[in-house]
Amino acid sequence: MYAMLFTIKPIHLLLFKSMKALHKLLFTFSFLLFANAFANDEYPVGLTADKPFVDVLHQGKAVKVKRIQDTKNRLVDDFAKTSRPCPPFCIHPMLAAPGVETVGEIELLDFVNNEVKNGKGLLIDARMPKFFNSETIPGSINVPFILFTGENAGKVIKLLGVKESQGKFDFSNARELCLFCNGPWCDQSPRAIKALIKAGYPASKLKYYRGGMQLWKIFSLTTVLPESNTIENIK
Repeated sequence: MYAMLFTIKPIHLLLFKSMKALHKLLFTFSFLLFANAFANDEYPVGLTADKPFVDVLHQGKAVKVKRIQDTKNRLVDDFAKTSRPCPPFCIHPMLAAPGVETVGEIELLDFVNNEVKNGKGLLIDARMPKFFNSETIPGSINVPFILFTGENAGKVIKLLGVKESQGKFDFSNARELCLFCNGPWCDQSPRAIKALIKAGYPASKLKYYRGGMQLWKIFSLTTVLPESNTIENIK
């Protein structure tokens, strides 16, 4: 009986080692299959593992939003800066205001292809026109943050499609707004969001792309050089 026990133990060890080797082989084979599936892909640098690009509309024209395919690409403009004086360029919290959803790049693209495309939302570049006219995210319009904080804020809110009755705004059919500015250190879109909420705009209809232009460019995503797409052109 003791002889049998000593005989069985090595068999179990052998089986264990064989299964371990088999798992390693299967893992390696699966990895190679996965790698080969993307080896000849036209877009080796995708948005996600299964989405190489997204088509969006900007000023009525189709724009393919993708990442720069050169894996050696580096930022060389102002968005390559890592350190700005604080104040005023301090790190902003993830939440711009209570009840406002903070979104990332993929959620922003979904927003443009759903709410914006269907006329139920607007992607707002809250920076000053000088910056918007130099480069912006496809699908956005320019509503500078100072318009929300100034004495004409009410007029701007009406231009966004909000109805006014007897001196009061009716936000029941207000569009969803997603606002952004230069990045996590920029307070232009947070200030616009806070001003909108103060005016009565529902926080649940506001989104904050905290990454802004800096994170958008760090991910080497497509930008556009708009001719003119300011708030006056909203219909």
